[in-house]
Amino acid sequence: MKISEDSVTEIPPGSLLVRATEVRLFVMAESNDVSSSDSLSQALARHVIQLPADQVAALEKYAQRLWDWNERLNLTRHTTWEKFVTRDVIDGVELARLLGPKERVLDVGTGGGVPGAVIAILRPDVTVLLCDSVAKKAKAAEAILREAKLPAKVLHARAESLVEAERFDTLLIRAVAPLAKLLKWFKPHWSHIGRMLVIKGPSWVEERGEARHFGMFHGLELRKKACYPLAGTESESVILEIQKAQGRKQKAEPGRR
Repeated sequence: MKISEDSVTEIPPGSLLVRATEVRLFVMAESNDVSSSDSLSQALARHVIQLPADQVAALEKYAQRLWDWNERLNLTRHTTWEKFVTRDVIDGVELARLLGPKERVLDVGTGGGVPGAVIAILRPDVTVLLCDSVAKKAKAAEAILREAKLPAKVLHARAESLVEAERFDTLLIRAVAPLAKLLKWFKPHWSHIGRMLVIKGPSWVEERGEARHFGMFHGLELRKKACYPLAGTESESVILEIQKAQGRKQKAEPGRR
């Protein structure tokens, strides 16, 4: 298995106006003093995130629909503009920069629609499918995206069954399961998966060690593609790219256990 830092793919022009990893240097910590009259535009400005006006409007509409549904079904704890920006939008910005043109992506265990809905807004060239194995969450996410008029489809299904039937360039995974469990679930399906982009917190090193211990990285490569502060904490979020080993690297793996 190869573990290395790697450069990130440039996002197509016109989608994001600033590089997310660069503005992380200026991100302010979450504050309990943020006014209740705060707006999405103000929260984005505090964190030096510049987006086209139509994307800001779409994010606002999505968040408002999500919060409306959250009163009926517990879908998110990010119910202020500050938390929405520092947790959901920032994750989406970082992921969006890593996707190639016109990729076909699957948001695994979407819950209320993050990160898939945010990606559908930030990267309209990408085809986004969201799924959740919990029926009431999938139905809520479907209603939220429909009400927000977002061009993404939601299915009530386990991601493993979807990738068994069709191929995806990228699986987007946030707050679903430890690495060892994720890799076990998808082990039979790598012929239909281009790669995974997995958002993790500081425990990712321990999770990697556990997955190694159980041999779950056999024939796979892991790269850390992005690293950025987790607002309001002293910790960092990372985006890990996992894909099949290529060429000689893959041939060298069979002797390992």
